[in-house]
Order: sequence, then C-alpha cells, then structure tokens
Amino acid sequence: MSARTIRLRLTLTYGIVFLLTGAALLTVGYVLVRHNLTARPDIRAELKRLGLPATSVPPRQHFNPAPGGSQFGPGSFGRKVFNTARAQLVSQALHTLVIEYALALLAMTGLSVVVGWLLAGRALGPLRAITATARRVSGQNLGERIDLQGPPDELKELADTFDGMLERLDAAFASQRHFVANASHELRTPLAIMRTEVDVALADPQASAEDLRVMGEAVRETVDRSEGLIEALLMLARSESVTGRADLVDLTELAAVCVTDLSGRAHLAGVRLETDLKPALTKGEPHLLERMIANLLDNAIRHNISGGYLELATDTIGKTARLTVRNSGAIIEPQQAEQLIEPFRRLNRGAAGFGLGLSIVRSVAEAHHGDLEITAPPAGGLEVSVTFPTEPLVAHVGVSRRARALTKS
Repeated sequence: MSARTIRLRLTLTYGIVFLLTGAALLTVGYVLVRHNLTARPDIRAELKRLGLPATSVPPRQHFNPAPGGSQFGPGSFGRKVFNTARAQLVSQALHTLVIEYALALLAMTGLSVVVGWLLAGRALGPLRAITATARRVSGQNLGERIDLQGPPDELKELADTFDGMLERLDAAFASQRHFVANASHELRTPLAIMRTEVDVALADPQASAEDLRVMGEAVRETVDRSEGLIEALLMLARSESVTGRADLVDLTELAAVCVTDLSGRAHLAGVRLETDLKPALTKGEPHLLERMIANLLDNAIRHNISGGYLELATDTIGKTARLTVRNSGAIIEPQQAEQLIEPFRRLNRGAAGFGLGLSIVRSVAEAHHGDLEITAPPAGGLEVSVTFPTEPLVAHVGVSRRARALTKS
C-alpha cells in the first residue's frame, strides 16, 4: 500500500510540475504572440530595408489600402474601419490561440501523468522487491537475500543494507539456536545426575544415613554446578545488553584487584604469576570489565600446566587501552583457538568449566566497542589481547597503590 501511495504521490507531483511549467511557458508564448500581432509596423523602415522610396510615408503609419481614402469612404474613415477589422482579427486569433494552448496543455498534462505513473512504477520496482522479501523473511528462511542488480543508487544502497541486516540476523539466530541447544544440554546433565542420585537412594529401602549423606553431597555438588552455569549465562546475557553506563575506568586498577583475588589459586595450581601494569584508561561498566579480566585470569589458571606461567599486562598504545593475558599450556591449533570464543566451546569436554569464559570476554569487549584477539603460540597456551578506545590521562588519575605494588613485585 505504501509503495502505491508513493507512486501516486510521485505521479501527481510530475503532473503538477508539468502543468505549472507548461502554463508558464504557454503564457510567455501568448504574450509574445500578442505583442507581435498588436505592434504597429514601421512602414518607412520596411520600405527602406527593401530599397524603396519612403519620403512621402509618415513614420510608423498604419497601412492604408487606398491612399487618400478607401472604398469605404474618406481616408480617416477608411483607416478606422481598417484598424477595427485588424483589431477584431487579432482578437479572434488570440482567442483561438488561447483555446488551442489550453487544449494542448491539458493533453500534454494527461500524457505526462500517464508517463509519470509508468516511470514511478519502474523507479519503485526495487522497493516492491524489498517489501516482498521482508514479508517472506522469517526465522526459518533468513538465508534469503534481495540481491538487487542495477546502478549504485539510493535504492541499491537500501537493498544492500537490508541484505547486510539479514546476514547479521541470520548469524544471530544461528548463534542463538546453538547457544540454546548447548545450554539445554548443559542444564539437562546436572538434572539427570540429581534425579539418578535421588532415585537410587529412594529405591534402596535399607539405605543408611551415610548413604543418604553421600547422595545429598552429590546433589549439592550438582546444584552448585548448575548455579554456576546459570550465573555464567546471566552474566553473558548482561554483557550482551549493557545499559549504556560509561564510567572512567583504569584497567590497571581492575587488573590489580583480580590478581589479588586469584593469586592464591595460581599458587595452588603451581602457576607463576607475572604482571606489567601500566595506566590504561577507558570508559565502561567497571563490574563487567572486572568480570572480563577475572574470566581471562581464571581460564589462564584453569587451562595451564604445573610449573607454567601467567603474564598479565596493561598499557596504552596510541588511542587504545590494551589488556593482554598470556599463559602456558597445551599446544592449540590456530583454528581451535578462534572457536574458543563461541559459547560452550571447550577443547576438553571433560575439563572443569562450561566454555563460557571467553564468550563473556568477547561480549564485554564488543559492548564497550573493543576488539578481542586470540592467538595460539607454537610453544603452547594462549595469548588473549583486548583493546578499548582510550581516554586521555588526567592529572589526578594514576595507578593505585595496589597496582604500583604489583608492578614493583
């Protein structure tokens, strides 16, 4: 309906513009014709141009068919009759000209409306294709594209933009389906474990208090695991829909807090923790950024080797604030490293965790207009670098006491 309405509006616009411009053109033509018909001829100038003697003819005199008189009477009366007849002929000619101009203007306006309707329909054809594709597209056929062919005009740009939007929606729906499938699987497993433990305990009428205690501990452990998964899912959802809060944040401050909290775990895992913390200011939600750093450190400790290392560095390079985490570990193929940012992707399904740590890191980085880069060094382990738009250093902002202490140690 909107395409036909636009087509009608364009057609009416074409017709009105043509009517106004045609009326203006014919008006100018009418004025010029009337001026030429009513102008008095300069007989002396005309005779002179023809090379004839004009000494006896007064200047700019009306033509008199009978010198000194006419067949209608004396000279003055003949001139009056001639001038009256001439004026009547001019009036009739102008009247006829007005009628012919009006008929021609109406005919050409009607023709312009028809041509404008056809041209508007042809020009709006791509819009109908876009509308038809938008009506057909649903969650089941997001792979359909307009693929409009033609010159790179506004409609081609609109169609390409729509195709790009469909590609992003297709990727988002595919990611969502994959996420829901994996989340359902991860949540189904602990529920099945709890049901099995309870069923086994209830099926044994002679179960002792010790057996029930073992069952309760298993259920409690499974509940804790489910709670951790739900918390990770909520954090992932929150990181993908930030509220727009933008506080001035120093990544060095947040990194120092995370190092303090996780240094005990690193020591128990036999991982050497090294830091190189320099000021790195950006804007964002401090809680999400702190959780991002904690996830990076947690992954680096969890997937490390005894006697390995973990390096954490923050600095400012040009107009970006960068945070880098390097750790030792098993050798990882570069293709596998790139897949680790997807939800529930783990190299070892039997390892602890849910495979959501790097997914949360990516979501937090994207929500803060940052970039995430993951590389797998040939010697093993991972190197994860996150960069954010930097904020200029101000005089009263510096590295905290805790960050300076860690840097010196």
